[in-house]
Amino acid sequence: MPHDPGFPDKAVLAGAWANLAALGARPGASDIRALFAADPKRAQRYSATLDDLTIDYSKTSIDDAAREALIGLTRAAGLSLFRDRLFAGARVNETEGRAAMHMALRSGPHGGLTADTDAGPEDASTLASIELGKMQAFVTAVHDGSIRGATGLAFTHVLNIGIGGSDLGPAMATEALTLSHGPKIITRFLSNVDGNGLAALTRDLNPATTLVLVASKTFTTQETAENAQAARAWLVAALGDAAVAEHFVALSTNRTAVAAFGIRPERVFGFRDWVGGRFSLWSPVGLSIALAAGWPAFQGMLDGAAAMDSHFRAAPFASNLPVLLALAGIWHVNACGTRAHCVLAYDDRLRRFPAFLQQLEMESNGKSTGLDGQTVTQATCPVVFGEPGTNAQHSFMQLVHQGTSVIPVDFVLAANAEQDDRPQAHRILAAHAFAQAEALLRGRALAEVEAEMRERGASPAEIAAVAPHRVFSGNRPSITILFDRLDAFSLGRLIALYEHKVAVQGCLWGINSFDQWGVELGKALAGGLLPDLAPGAEPSGSHDPSTNALIARFRALRGES
Repeated sequence: MPHDPGFPDKAVLAGAWANLAALGARPGASDIRALFAADPKRAQRYSATLDDLTIDYSKTSIDDAAREALIGLTRAAGLSLFRDRLFAGARVNETEGRAAMHMALRSGPHGGLTADTDAGPEDASTLASIELGKMQAFVTAVHDGSIRGATGLAFTHVLNIGIGGSDLGPAMATEALTLSHGPKIITRFLSNVDGNGLAALTRDLNPATTLVLVASKTFTTQETAENAQAARAWLVAALGDAAVAEHFVALSTNRTAVAAFGIRPERVFGFRDWVGGRFSLWSPVGLSIALAAGWPAFQGMLDGAAAMDSHFRAAPFASNLPVLLALAGIWHVNACGTRAHCVLAYDDRLRRFPAFLQQLEMESNGKSTGLDGQTVTQATCPVVFGEPGTNAQHSFMQLVHQGTSVIPVDFVLAANAEQDDRPQAHRILAAHAFAQAEALLRGRALAEVEAEMRERGASPAEIAAVAPHRVFSGNRPSITILFDRLDAFSLGRLIALYEHKVAVQGCLWGINSFDQWGVELGKALAGGLLPDLAPGAEPSGSHDPSTNALIARFRALRGES
């Protein structure tokens, strides 16, 4: 049992990790086909459901002993206590002294979730609901034309300016919820400070009908601040300085900086510091989602996430979907030694989902220092990548099937399509998803390839030359996540599933999933390096030799030496 909320018993935890490693090192431990041969009902015993949502992890090498050891690891790491502290609003983000209470954003006004803050406990559910109420009123007024631009024209476009969690989550969800039926307002997302980004997005925009959202908690994030000023200049050039108050909205807590920018107080939507950036799409950061898809869709997404919160909070670990997804990842990374993880969503509306998960997982758990301040002794987050199926089948899936590294895959698929006029297309899509998972499992032996080639009339020489290249080793793990259909509710539930998976893995690895100090050094160095790039500036020469040389070459190419 843990001695205190932060530090489990080291000896017990070390024993749990050693047990897991020993199971992964057993002869034949990665033989998934043998597990199916020994247990015809394996698919039923190694899957779990929540209503229409099923997670099938039978195509992994987890067996009864491994599952028992993984559950044992949750006890040794104090996962139950961590989950209780998380929902109690304790400061689980220990390095920043904050709670991680994004669950309150979807809990409703009577959710009863509180957050521990320097000022004492806050009623997080009520505070979140009040801000969501302001958002709903604003969205309704924009949609019905009560709120218009400076010239009296209704808004037809939204330009969302943010970066990281203020861009990836809203952009992903907006696309997922509007691709089939079109948005209520066309929404575009600007994150890269490269000037080509703003130029491309505004090329065909009418400033008089464009609403600009600036998503930055501090309102000082360098890339977002620069883009916001550029967008302001674009708007002012067409409509005058007074139009800023009518066309700009801030999703921020820095009211002083927002006011100096020219944004009216009633156009500022804030959130507390217990909302982390990559967990913030449920907050005012998600205003772009609601404007594009409509408030009922945004509320449906909140409801879906709340349903997953309730399940994660109450379900036993052996049937808890986020926990099982997390444990499968732990097994692959720490018992099987995998270093990458692939996500394939077989729905074009989820084409940004892998990019969203890259930030969610790699920024959260890409850590090598434990909560005790010591270097962790086990591997942590793998590299996460993905693309929509079936596109990926014609690109990097070659490596997943026949490469020298084993890469576990999550297949994400809805049983029913939004486009009901093409049922055969969806059956083809599903056939490919299931076939990819089956191919990873079963592989193709040399004898099978040779027999097939002989049947087609290939010569012995051709068989000898080509057959080895058509061999698939198989026994490559995958998980299939299957649900009824992709709508706002199921999208929210899916996102929350992965959010909680990340938190569970962080607890088991003994790291803080809610900070991101790894992004700070580059930002700080960029601020110090910028003066050396100014025209006419004397080079400081204060950087490493390579960087000093690159600065000189950069300035020479610009004619600014």
